[in-house]
Amino acid sequence: MKTIFEPFRIKSVEPIRVTTRDERKKLIRDAHYNLFGLHSDDVLIDLLTDSGTGAMSAAQWAATMRGDESYAGSPSFYRFQKAVKRLMPFRHVIPTHQGRAAEAILFSIFGGEGQKIPSNTHFDTTRGNIEASGAEGHDLVIAEGKDPQSAHPFKGNMDLALLEAYLLENGDSVPCVMTTITNNAGGGQPVSLANIQATAALARKFGKPFIIDGCRFAENAWFIKQREEGQGARAIPDIVRDCFAVADGMTMSAKKDAFGNIGGWLALNDNDLAEQARNHLIRTEGFPTYGGLSGRDLEAVAQGLAEIVEEDYLRYRIRTNEYIIERLDALGVPVVKPAGGHAVFVDARSWLPHIPPLEYPGQTLAVALYELGGIRGCEIGTVMFGIHPDGRETAAAMDLVRLAIPRRTYTQSHADYLIEVFEELARIKDNLSGFRITRQPRLMRHFTCQFEPLQA
Repeated sequence: MKTIFEPFRIKSVEPIRVTTRDERKKLIRDAHYNLFGLHSDDVLIDLLTDSGTGAMSAAQWAATMRGDESYAGSPSFYRFQKAVKRLMPFRHVIPTHQGRAAEAILFSIFGGEGQKIPSNTHFDTTRGNIEASGAEGHDLVIAEGKDPQSAHPFKGNMDLALLEAYLLENGDSVPCVMTTITNNAGGGQPVSLANIQATAALARKFGKPFIIDGCRFAENAWFIKQREEGQGARAIPDIVRDCFAVADGMTMSAKKDAFGNIGGWLALNDNDLAEQARNHLIRTEGFPTYGGLSGRDLEAVAQGLAEIVEEDYLRYRIRTNEYIIERLDALGVPVVKPAGGHAVFVDARSWLPHIPPLEYPGQTLAVALYELGGIRGCEIGTVMFGIHPDGRETAAAMDLVRLAIPRRTYTQSHADYLIEVFEELARIKDNLSGFRITRQPRLMRHFTCQFEPLQA
């Protein structure tokens, strides 16, 4: 069928406050042109992130009612632990309040001055936690992953030749090897099962632990099922288990592919590393059977892990992104192809060629989307990745705008409205001008930096 069929019914609704274009121009100016600074009730369609912004199911809400809030040994923890281990067969599962907390604990162990941590592509908070420890993060994605128009089915793959050369050159300084699934910063592109297994084998050859950032593991498994030879007849949970069976650990934000509004975990196989992690957890998050989460949150995540691997949901999820990308492509809007799992990525550098990378074409496009249509997206480009620990600024590999689709939150009419906004934006895009940064923090500047337009 041509119609995208949402495999759910809507039981509760939240009203959207409809603003005018003049209102939005003032609101974004007052926020110093940083979309993170907007009040969410001033946004019509919020595509800033898919992290924690999805709608929980009736079964999840029911599960929260049996949440046990005991400080230690809550049955909610053991249901959560069982749900994780059903898909990710790690020896130790350590809950945290979200994914970046798991990263902070991991890099308290693996980070530090002089350490170098390779990945396909580190996302912003991962890189921020690495750099905050004094270490360096390096991205080794395949060349196709840097080409928005490449049709490669697994553009998130690690470049194995580059990784081997990296390990030969920096072996003593490398505490672990990482892979992110899907590759968020590279357009939500998947990593093949073969590449995950080959990366794990290479890490093992050099005696390095292999860690997966698994935030969007179910979407990645769906792409493996659809695109990788020999995987089409397999069940999603079986593909997921194979992905993690070769890893020594994982970080996870349960706010993505676990349908949680909050939550995460760090999972490890090594007993000594797990003990270090739990000690850090107790200091910063909470006791190891709650890790900064309420019992009801643990219950919601446990139920969400059962729902996220349902094929009807995953088919609808990916098809929604494909639909938007097909429509934007027909309008001549350059988008990252093929469709990623959790977001539509617009190639702002290609669409606004008159704006140089150091004048932030991604930020320009993101601001214009809000002013014109009340849509909040996120720059994934030189603002996010252009600044170096020593203060130097260079153009990022790509200047993208990510339109992250919250899970089970918006309908096809919202998608059609988004496309109409791009139709209008196409008429004025050549008149847009860039921005300069007037204030920024040392790390992860995109969250709180302030901008001003180069032309009034």
